[in-house]
Amino acid sequence: MTWDAVVLAGGEARRLGGVDKMTITVGGRTVLDRVVDAVGGAERIVVVGSRRPLARAVVWTREQPPGGGPVAGLAAGLALVTADRAVLLAGDLPFVSPALVDVLLAQVARPSSGPVDGPDGAVLADDGGVPQLLCGAWRTESLRRALTAVAPPAGTSVRRLIAGLRVRTVPPPVGGPPPWLDCDTEADVAAANDLV
Repeated sequence: MTWDAVVLAGGEARRLGGVDKMTITVGGRTVLDRVVDAVGGAERIVVVGSRRPLARAVVWTREQPPGGGPVAGLAAGLALVTADRAVLLAGDLPFVSPALVDVLLAQVARPSSGPVDGPDGAVLADDGGVPQLLCGAWRTESLRRALTAVAPPAGTSVRRLIAGLRVRTVPPPVGGPPPWLDCDTEADVAAANDLV
């Protein structure tokens, strides 16, 4: 199966004093460039948010209304997805890797012990076992059905969106910086740079 990627790069960065966190650098590269590189194997990379300079070519779109939340962003991005599977990532995860993306995609391609067609999606769990809902791979059709059920998407939580889906949780990789580390605060950014 082919796959596309949807990277959510909206939000207001309130905890960073209004600084555009997608342009913050970790290890000399913007967090958004790092996330986009992690999905470089996608047929199409859709970035949802305001246009910014990137090292790689992507398709840009915007959620409606702007600032409508991650499910509104997913709806906008998914409208441009043509592949069977879609990787969904928050744009502020500087340590997501292509290897982790491959693991998530493989989980969606594999049948489970339940239904023959396997899970609807697979998400990363952090070191405490908490599912990271904005770091996963999904069957595109499953996400489209879920979006139809919660319309309108603005203001809807990701947890509510996927409540009826079969989701496999993937344990965190061993070693290396934590891929679930997001850059929401100045302390997060400092911690990320210390790990590079």
